[in-house]
Amino acid sequence: MGFSQIGVAGVDLSAAEPGLLQWLAQGLHGELHYMERHGLKRARPAELVPGTVSVITARMPYLPRSTPPDWQRRELARLEQPGEGVVSLYARGRDYHKVVRQRLQKLCDRIEELAGPFGYRVFCDSAPVLEKELASRSGQGWRGKHSMVLSRDAGSMFFLGEIFVDFALEETEAVSAHCGTCTACIDVCPTGAIVAPGVVDARRCISYLTIEYHGAIPEELRPLMGNHIYGCDDCQTICPWNKYAQTTELPDFDERAPLVGQQLIDLFAWDEATFLKRTEGGPVRRINHERWLRNIAVALGNALRQARGAETDAIRVALQARIDHPSALVREHVAWALAQGGGAPGNP
Repeated sequence: MGFSQIGVAGVDLSAAEPGLLQWLAQGLHGELHYMERHGLKRARPAELVPGTVSVITARMPYLPRSTPPDWQRRELARLEQPGEGVVSLYARGRDYHKVVRQRLQKLCDRIEELAGPFGYRVFCDSAPVLEKELASRSGQGWRGKHSMVLSRDAGSMFFLGEIFVDFALEETEAVSAHCGTCTACIDVCPTGAIVAPGVVDARRCISYLTIEYHGAIPEELRPLMGNHIYGCDDCQTICPWNKYAQTTELPDFDERAPLVGQQLIDLFAWDEATFLKRTEGGPVRRINHERWLRNIAVALGNALRQARGAETDAIRVALQARIDHPSALVREHVAWALAQGGGAPGNP
């Protein structure tokens, strides 16, 4: 099915409720209103799906099949190329929601073939479910200081999925944490979004700002975003455990050429039709063309500060082409980007 590990968790997540409530009370979820909309149902599987007795958890690696052993070094090197747009690794292939859910459904079909009909519901980042809590309780890994699930034999480059079932299964044993004194993920975060070990302030997280957030990106954070245009992997790329990250068996997660190693200027030139065509079936489609241009405008502004000579001219020309865009959101970010310096046109 493409899963690397299966586990089983119980439905009593009451110990996780105080932490969830505190995170919400502090406003660290930003405008992720869905995190509060369902109250504590997120931590109570049997309320979300009445009759749930056990939760089967699954882990699916997403590094493309062609990923080289030194992928971490290569991804870090992308961040040193200000003219290149960087899209998170997980978003370079097919939309994972559909892939994981379809495979979980196939797993349920196989269980029914062997054991007969049963009540179930499958999830993958698609409902109020404490996925990381269930994963860590069922032995998929431990919660790293970047808040994601970490495994000694698979790092953190994997998707999580769950099957809520109406029959009892023996719970798999949780694993102990192995971050030790390492703070690499906290130290590398460009915007300081990891405010304490295991605690992320979404309002400062580049993934949140480029994907979930619909408004104007706070000006004080824009210079810190570098060339990230969709998501951010910095805290994972730097993690020592990800030298053990596994590659996928599925072609679904192979990189799609139009999103990898592309120049910001070229990506900024995409009209809406091109954006829709080249992101078809992928996670990047989650943001519309307007936010795509917003994100790239910020990256171009950051590139402009480092540009010289003809490169400066090229960036300015690209930005000027969008200065009268119908969207006020795009216009505001383009104006900010043009104000980021880089010298006068034609001058070094």
